Amino acid sequence: MSTKKRNWKPQTALVHGGTLRSQFGETSEAMYLTQGYVYETAQAAEARFKGEEPGFIYSRYANPTVDMFEKRMCALEGAEDARATASGMAAVTAALLCSAKAGDHIVAARALFGSCRWVVETLAPKYGIEATLVDGTDIANWEKAVRPNTKLFFLESPTNPTLEVVDIAAVASLATSIGARLIVDNVFATPLQQKPLLLGAHIVVYSATKHIDGQGRCLGGIILSDKKWIDENLHDYFRHTGPSLSPFNAWTLLKGLETLPVRVRQQTESAGKIADFLAGQSQIARVIYPGRADHPQADIVKKQMTGGSTLICLDVKGGKQAAFALQNALDIVLISNNLGDAKSLITHPATTTHKNLSDEARAELGIGPGTLRLSVGLEDTDDLLEDIEQALKAAK
Repeated sequence: MSTKKRNWKPQTALVHGGTLRSQFGETSEAMYLTQGYVYETAQAAEARFKGEEPGFIYSRYANPTVDMFEKRMCALEGAEDARATASGMAAVTAALLCSAKAGDHIVAARALFGSCRWVVETLAPKYGIEATLVDGTDIANWEKAVRPNTKLFFLESPTNPTLEVVDIAAVASLATSIGARLIVDNVFATPLQQKPLLLGAHIVVYSATKHIDGQGRCLGGIILSDKKWIDENLHDYFRHTGPSLSPFNAWTLLKGLETLPVRVRQQTESAGKIADFLAGQSQIARVIYPGRADHPQADIVKKQMTGGSTLICLDVKGGKQAAFALQNALDIVLISNNLGDAKSLITHPATTTHKNLSDEARAELGIGPGTLRLSVGLEDTDDLLEDIEQALKAAK
């Protein structure tokens, strides 16, 4: 039995969207831990492989539990179709490589997660795909980088870790005008606080490991777009290379989606208060937070985001030594390179997530020796503020 599609708000869609029920009428989504499927007749198998009969063939291609996760994400994102992957980087890599071939050109914002930048700068050129990195905050840079063979634009907004915001609508319009496609990594905004497809983007990717699970339990990713693009570009790539999400992880992510709005709302509220507190501390040289009026792209934030972020970027005076001392003095906040978790997490990008970039590349991105990225969790806001305050005092 399938839940009927209605004009639901996100909170409802994330509890009921895409639900498939077996003959047992279970309340919680079923976990279909199966590799393959049985056909009643040889003719039925042939028809299913031809696409003449609906149904599942092999769990590398599709699985009922994974299908529920994909459909629920489509309902939230406003996408026609989706494919769930084993990790966020599997989603990024599949979206890029299935869309380009040798001789094509990618323009990407230079402010990317380290692994995303490696795929664009190092992996894609190995297959004859050229790439140009630009300062994504100025649309003129995108325009200058366009070549006759440009097929893809790629960006994340807000960026990792400096929370730089790119004008998605402007970049999407440029991409459309030259017959290219824009891929947006929307992890830092979450699908609740930014809708890239509504802003004109063509493809959206997520590391579902982050806010969508949000409780440190499993890896996952997803690619969302129009059905035509998925059928013509992603479908065969996905089917034959096998970056599939496991049914168990899909079930875990479905459970995560049910509480996503409640978690993100609380985390964003806490992050805003903590960002304001940090901005007033003498040991902090800079705070970047999309909900603050002093954000470098505050006007774009207002235009395309409905909320701030669960993340804060801060620069500690005194460089690496001071940043390490602050991290080590924290009690509640844990040192970890993950984000979007129920637990508050802090990391030093220059020595973790962006370690492989050159000093020059990090400087271009605004990542200094004192830069820290704080992912705000679900702990009591006052407890977090007290923990950060005592850590600042201890680190002096």
